[in-house]
This record gives sequence, structure tokens and C-alpha cells, in this order.
Amino acid sequence: MKILAIDTTGQTAGAAIVEGDKLIAEFTLNYKLTHSQTIMPMIAEICEKSETKLGLVDYIACTNGPGSFTGLRIGAATAKGLALALKKEIVPVPTLDALAYNVFETDKIICPIMDARRSQVYTAFYRWENGRLCRLTEMMAISIDEVMGMAEGYGQKVIFLGDGVPVHREKLSLSSEFIFAPAHCSLQRAASVAALAMIFAREGKAVASNAFELVYLRKSQAEREREARLQGEGKQND
Repeated sequence: MKILAIDTTGQTAGAAIVEGDKLIAEFTLNYKLTHSQTIMPMIAEICEKSETKLGLVDYIACTNGPGSFTGLRIGAATAKGLALALKKEIVPVPTLDALAYNVFETDKIICPIMDARRSQVYTAFYRWENGRLCRLTEMMAISIDEVMGMAEGYGQKVIFLGDGVPVHREKLSLSSEFIFAPAHCSLQRAASVAALAMIFAREGKAVASNAFELVYLRKSQAEREREARLQGEGKQND
């Protein structure tokens, strides 16, 4: 089975091709360019260098959130466009699951945190059990103080990773029970998305392109501003 995976949910954009247990190619970029500028050239590059014909890929894997609203939509549009053109199904992979999957077979709790701004992070807690990564909580959009309280409640070492770490590292460093993943596994990796998608595809979790849905966890800034404006207008009319 061969899978093309993409991730544009955070600051990092990535594309990867995995065949069975073999990583064929991966392209990761964490720079100033927007994902709409980078993701298709990345896909073209890894396909060219690995001599992969897109038509021979079995599935398109794409992270479906949470994450940057713009990034999520760029990834979804790219995945859906490819899936439609190639007549392939999409394997949705939760962003936080893929991030946590960067850390393999540890006895510690894993806590990916993505900067959600407005003093919040997207997060969930994970543990490896019997060779499988298990999510211990729901995916959440909460404050870093709430995250720290939950992490301390486990009474053991917690590994933090994700683009929320640099934002909140000073506060997290106050606890000796919190440790940080190194740079090579701290941010989104399309290879992790592809590896998880391989498992999900075998479990029958692939969907048609028109059934691929995004997980936002909270409303976009535009939606919040619109609601605030409508509430203000309502008060003026009272």
C-alpha cells in the first residue's frame, strides 16, 4: 500500500510518501512562505525525485485538524483536489494524533500543544499501551494553565511537543516533571501522518473526498467577530 500524506495545519508544511513500512520521501518546510505557495511544489518534488506516479498512490492522507483555519482549508482543498482527480479516497488523520506519533514507544505521557492564540492551545494527552498510541483525553482548546494542571495530575513525566512549546516554554519549564521533545520530532511531520494513515486505511477509515471533514474545536476569528458585532447591534436595538 502506498500513501501520499500532506499536513498544512500549523507553521510547518509537509508532504511524504510511504509504502508499507518504508518512508520513500518526505519534504518539510518551516519558513515564511504560505502553505498555498509550498504544498503543491512539495508534492511535485517528492514525486519527481522518488519517481512516483500519483496515479499509483492508493490513498491521499491529510490532517483534518485542529490547527490554523487557513492551513486546514489549504490542506483540505489540496487533498480533495488530488483525490477527485486521481479517483482516490482520503484518510483523515487528527493533527494532534500525528504530532503525538512523532514520539514512539515511551513510558511517559505525551502532550502535543499547538498554539491556538488568544492564550489557548490545541491539545490532548496520549500514552503508548501495548504497542498502540492511545488518546487519553478529548482534543481540546484550553489555556496553558489548564494543560499544566491536567499534566501534573498524571503524577509522572510528560513530554511536550508542538509549536505551542516555544510560546509557553518559560512557564512549562517551572515543572521538573515536564520535558521537551527535540527539534526533529517536535513539529508536524507528514511521515507521521502517512504512518498513521496506513493503520487507519487498514481499519477501513478512508472516506470519499466529499466526506472529508475538518475539526476546528472552536470558531474562527471572523465568526467570533461577526457574533460580537451582531450582539452589539442587538443591544443597540433593545
